[in-house]
Amino acid sequence: MNKEKRRLIFERLKAANPAPTTELNYGNPFQLLVAVILSAQATDKGVNRATERLFRVVEKPADVLELGEQRLKDYIKTIGLFNSKARNIVAACDILQTRHHGEVPRDREALEALPGVGRKTANVILNTAFGEPTIAVDTHIFRVANRTGLAPGKTVLEVERRLEKFVPAPFKKDAHHWLILLGRYTCMARKPRCPACPIRDLCEYRHKTVDG
Repeated sequence: MNKEKRRLIFERLKAANPAPTTELNYGNPFQLLVAVILSAQATDKGVNRATERLFRVVEKPADVLELGEQRLKDYIKTIGLFNSKARNIVAACDILQTRHHGEVPRDREALEALPGVGRKTANVILNTAFGEPTIAVDTHIFRVANRTGLAPGKTVLEVERRLEKFVPAPFKKDAHHWLILLGRYTCMARKPRCPACPIRDLCEYRHKTVDG
């Protein structure tokens, strides 16, 4: 895929959705961090149902520490792996409180040092909470990048590096959201909705569907 085609792809995605954002509900960077940790192997809708109650009582790390691990579990028990996620969130809050004055750090290394936070989660926080032009590659973005020919790679990190290289600078800040939404609702795994896709003619997928 050439440079011009990539630019056209993002121009169309921007035209269709000028101000994309995460579908996770949150009120501040700390709540976003909690939501993203909870979203691993879970749907955003499922996370939002749990955090609707949780975020009424939790706005900062100190609130979680006061709540305690067991009571936290009561709020998130509908989410997969809630036991380990609760443990990680409490441990992360302890670090945030003792090392970062209760604030979410705007630093990749510091973020990845938090329990339950890997590179993908750190990228989401840096991008969504702080406006950094990072691209968090999840299963949807990995599929879209490979299927369309936008930034093919065999590993998540390889796709991330290629997206960082190939996405035109004016579109980098929002690229993560455009691509994840495209993968979630149009370029789906089993049967992509190619006729409804805004970049159908630019995509290099050889097995486009003709209905759906």
